[in-house]
Amino acid sequence: MAITGVVLAAGAGRRMGTPKALLSTAAGESWVGIACRLLLEAGCERVVVVLGASAASVVVPTDAAIQSVVNEDWASGMGSSLRVGLEAASGDAALIAVVDMPELPVAVVRRVLATGAPLVRAVFDGKPGHPVLIGAAHWAAAIATLGGDRGARAYLDAHGVVDVECGDLYDGHDVDTPGG
Repeated sequence: MAITGVVLAAGAGRRMGTPKALLSTAAGESWVGIACRLLLEAGCERVVVVLGASAASVVVPTDAAIQSVVNEDWASGMGSSLRVGLEAASGDAALIAVVDMPELPVAVVRRVLATGAPLVRAVFDGKPGHPVLIGAAHWAAAIATLGGDRGARAYLDAHGVVDVECGDLYDGHDVDTPGG
């Protein structure tokens, strides 16, 4: 199965005080780079990084398998970024990840991919999270439901998403504030 990884990294990071796409670990590795490496390591053939706030300042890894696209409407919310990412995807499925989970282990991504289902979502102790796999046959219909700060949760729930418990591998937290 040919999978495009999609990294959602367009937000302004208001609670963080800066766009999360500009952040790096203490060791100097950018969160964008971590997300791209994770998706490629898990088996994605290519990765699309969706940028928005401070897009011109974000350093995207130089790799033929990684492409960046800019969501000009990023301020409207996650829905528009997901739309831009799915529109740039190719292959059989898109694996959606978020930039603010720099500690997400590759084992979570591999578990989601291993199901083989067309709609899959990682859950952590029963709570929906990322990554999310959306098969190509669902892209157009999912895009039609996206808007504002709504992602694809309602679409996934209405169309039989397979929830894959990953709480034994990670706690599912995303980093929204400094230090947390």
